[in-house]
Amino acid sequence: MPRRTTKKSGTMKKIGLIGGTSWHSTEVYYRLINEMASGHIGREQNPELLLYSINIAIMREQDADKINKKYLEVAQTLQKAGAQAIVICANTPHMVFDHVQPRIDIPILHIADAIGKEARRLNLTRLGLLGNKPTMTGGFIRDYLERHYDLEVLIPETHCHSQAHHYVSNELTQGRFTDEARRFFNNQIGMLRQRGAEGIILGCTELPILLPTSEEGIILLPTTQLHAKMAVDFILG
Repeated sequence: MPRRTTKKSGTMKKIGLIGGTSWHSTEVYYRLINEMASGHIGREQNPELLLYSINIAIMREQDADKINKKYLEVAQTLQKAGAQAIVICANTPHMVFDHVQPRIDIPILHIADAIGKEARRLNLTRLGLLGNKPTMTGGFIRDYLERHYDLEVLIPETHCHSQAHHYVSNELTQGRFTDEARRFFNNQIGMLRQRGAEGIILGCTELPILLPTSEEGIILLPTTQLHAKMAVDFILG
């Protein structure tokens, strides 16, 4: 059990949450941060959180300039409201990190740092990455982990990318968790393990809901939980 502190509410740091992509994962973030914090400070109080929920439609337009502009606007709004750090409550929107971080005065708690630190703790060096197509093929998680944590990151074979993207974008982010999607991602986990993956990054904040455990018996790194813990460590630090 975590040791409870006697922190006063005024000594806890205030963070801003950028949610909405999807609201299902945002709800999980909000719950986890409060549950994890209460394990340290007791249930008599809770951290102050600023939540700005954007419309997920902006991500579906796939206009990078428009997405960058929106996330910068929201991050600046949260900073002005008193946030001391920003948590983006999803994997894919971390594509805005390089654009937004230099233009605000508070840190964005990068989801890849939460992954990298856990991989180091578990002595993992080669990870598989599951998520939608931009998350798997973009560099904002994979390259970040290779550059900052010296981790080798494997992704599914190219012909599987579209199907993975379909399940994430058209089902999971809309609150649909089907046996068909579960079988698909479990098969991907098995193939990544055969290629040498020691652990699997569940790089979509809804994937831990779909896959709370692995049928393959491999270590799962649920980004939602790891990122929420990172947020709590900042709040209480």
